[in-house]
Amino acid sequence: MLIKVCGMREADNIRAVEALGVDWMGFIFWPESKRFCNRKPDYLPTRCKRVGVFVNADVADVVRYAVEYGLNIVQLHGDENRQYIMQMRQALAAAGVKCAVVKALAIKSAADIAQCENYVGFVDYFLFDTPTAGRGGSGKSFDWKLLADNYRLMTPFLLSGGIGPESASAIKEFIHPCCEGIDLNSRFESAPGRKDVSKLREFIVESRPTPLAPSR
Repeated sequence: MLIKVCGMREADNIRAVEALGVDWMGFIFWPESKRFCNRKPDYLPTRCKRVGVFVNADVADVVRYAVEYGLNIVQLHGDENRQYIMQMRQALAAAGVKCAVVKALAIKSAADIAQCENYVGFVDYFLFDTPTAGRGGSGKSFDWKLLADNYRLMTPFLLSGGIGPESASAIKEFIHPCCEGIDLNSRFESAPGRKDVSKLREFIVESRPTPLAPSR
């Protein structure tokens, strides 16, 4: 199971979370977020993939951050359509950057899942989150049964929204052939943008069959 930890900003925290063996680490480039990465940290992870999170950003800004941060993945959390994604991919390629693309979608009903078909062939992953009044995470979960009953595409996806320390059992019980992993953020924080490493470690140990190496 792939584990993404999002909303990272501080070099020491980045090092500590990376040491837990996470697969993806997310940096939020949306100025309205409490976890906005307004300056490049002194350390960036080298043992996991770097994910840039954007909301209706100018394509030029996506390219700039992708180059500056050495991004491996671009995650789109706004109203980005297929034309935007094509333009973004072309601009990234012109800059010599190759990034996978994740499209985040809020799921409240089967109709929300149906909109995934608009992005097939344009994105590499979906990230399914809980609907909110605005943008960003809510810290609340949605009904994963909607995915089990209605998601029939082949594009892999990540679960997001309200996943916390108590969610390990539910995650292990959720079975879908396209579920690639999970996205963790606010429920594992001691403050916005700073993760509680102990909570994360306990959760990862419980969620994964292979134990982690002892922390130093």
